[in-house]
Amino acid sequence: MVGPNGAGKTTLLRALLGLTTRATDGSTTPPHRRRISWVPQDGALFPHLTALANTAYGLRAQGVPKHEALAEAQDWLDRLAVGELAHRRPAHLSGGQAQRVALARALAARPRLLLLDEPLAALDQTTRAHVRHALRTHLADFPGVCLIVTHDPVEAVSLADHVLVLEDGRTTQYAPPAELTRRPRSPWTARMLGHNAWHATAAADGTLHLRDGGTLTPADPPPPGTTGIALVGAAAVAVHTTHPSPGSPRNVRQGTIRELAPHGSRVRVLVLVEGHTQVIAEVTPAALADLALKEGQDVWITVKATEVRFIAT
Repeated sequence: MVGPNGAGKTTLLRALLGLTTRATDGSTTPPHRRRISWVPQDGALFPHLTALANTAYGLRAQGVPKHEALAEAQDWLDRLAVGELAHRRPAHLSGGQAQRVALARALAARPRLLLLDEPLAALDQTTRAHVRHALRTHLADFPGVCLIVTHDPVEAVSLADHVLVLEDGRTTQYAPPAELTRRPRSPWTARMLGHNAWHATAAADGTLHLRDGGTLTPADPPPPGTTGIALVGAAAVAVHTTHPSPGSPRNVRQGTIRELAPHGSRVRVLVLVEGHTQVIAEVTPAALADLALKEGQDVWITVKATEVRFIAT
């Protein structure tokens, strides 16, 4: 499940956990018998128990013999590369280590429903890749249902069978990862996947009128009046410090650099066009140095018509 802040993701998790309503008839199943495992963003480990005892807790609550529960708990800690920390208490674990122990505790409890709220957010990139692989391996044979909340598109497309996009408390898309990446149904979803995206309407002159203002010219315009989403990949946006020469791409706009931010091996350049429309370009560090780009600088951006996609909604 993905979505912007305030979309309702936490509310949905709390509903699934039975925390949004109060039982009045006394028939609520005790938590340890619901077979639901939850990993909140802060891990929520028991501070007085060791990592091993934390991980074995769910199994012991289900009546699993102590020696069997501890052995299975140690196995899960080993899988998530924190086995050597089994006898440490949470106060003596780093944030990333504590999150892996919390994930081990959830997986070890043999849940029917597994709820993970940003489970890898506290991990560094190398550890995140390792834990993501371990989690993907486990989920391949997991007999229950797993719901993962994440802001990381890599996690969404690599771990999920289906991705639920929640915006303003409602579902805007529910699709397999391949469909989501090929045909995002909202600007927010497209931006999460690394695209520039705007609500747009096709005009009779072959341009796309953006709701935020301005126009784009695609190579293959849809019928006039068609509404949808205009997409442009960040890497398809070129940045110029002087006005492009004649014969340049058909989409040329002037704007101001609002922000420069590292993004993997490249740099993202956020340009504010016509005072309100945000356009993101991706450049190499070498190009950034050659152009001497800086925040507050006036620039021109260009996009080839062939790089403009339109998805009718």
